[in-house]
Amino acid sequence: MPINLADPTHQKIDKLVKDHPVLLFMKGNRTFPQCGFSASVVGILDEVGTTYETFNILEDAEVREGAKVYSDWPTFPQLYVRGELVGGADIVRGLYNQGELQKLLGVPVEEVAEPKVTITDWAAEVLREAAKKEKHQGLRVEVSPKFQYGLLFSEDRPGDFVLESNGFTILVDRGSAKRANGLVLDYSRENKGFLIENPNEPPKVKQSTVRDLKKAFDENPRLHVYDVRTMDERARAQIPGTKLLTPDVREAAMKLPKDTPIWFHCHHGGRSNAMAETFLKAGFTKVHNVHGGIDAWAREIDPTVARY
Repeated sequence: MPINLADPTHQKIDKLVKDHPVLLFMKGNRTFPQCGFSASVVGILDEVGTTYETFNILEDAEVREGAKVYSDWPTFPQLYVRGELVGGADIVRGLYNQGELQKLLGVPVEEVAEPKVTITDWAAEVLREAAKKEKHQGLRVEVSPKFQYGLLFSEDRPGDFVLESNGFTILVDRGSAKRANGLVLDYSRENKGFLIENPNEPPKVKQSTVRDLKKAFDENPRLHVYDVRTMDERARAQIPGTKLLTPDVREAAMKLPKDTPIWFHCHHGGRSNAMAETFLKAGFTKVHNVHGGIDAWAREIDPTVARY
């Protein structure tokens, strides 16, 4: 069906793409994408640092259907630059990897060095078994700007870095490469899952078990462990060696060296995690939240501690 500029919806779409030098029709918006493909294009545009506008097609059914006709492109997201359709998520990602998107947007193409990625023996053993069922044998390692990870067997794409480790071909796209240098992919037989160590990842709250806390206490009885519950709750039950996080105690804790290991617990782990995030944002780098809280401590470590 051809574009009909006598149609009010087509007029609206035409005005949108011509009024905004870079426009993304997407599901959701820049702050809250509502599909993975839209989120991936937003991530790329944010990464290159260009100015752009978004239009949430989920909020306007007429534009959603009209844009498919206007662009002759059946899916979303759809990226327009200076009034011309660039394409959807796969095309945008490919252009970005090759540096062509940056040129189209008029921004410098950042130099990205080849990263080093290591696969341990245990991870390689598991991956070799998994690869038997896969069409493609290249292992794609993805690292998003928020350090969310993706592992999948894939064909290589233009612009990929092609690496080797422990008998595997590793594929890393341009954006991931900036965040992947030094990454180690391991496997935990105990937890039956992959483990990723990445020196580029910013500090985050470590979710620790009560057994982790017990071990840390055994190694250092003067461990900084803070109870974020109320005074009434603490009067009912407490873990020996911990401190109630009163305003004065919190102020003193904030003055500790930022590399001091600090732990937080509450009843089950929710309130303590929020407090741990506060200390993380304040610059502390070794912050633990005790998953399960004092209730797990009473169940798994010390049954003399009252449960409530």
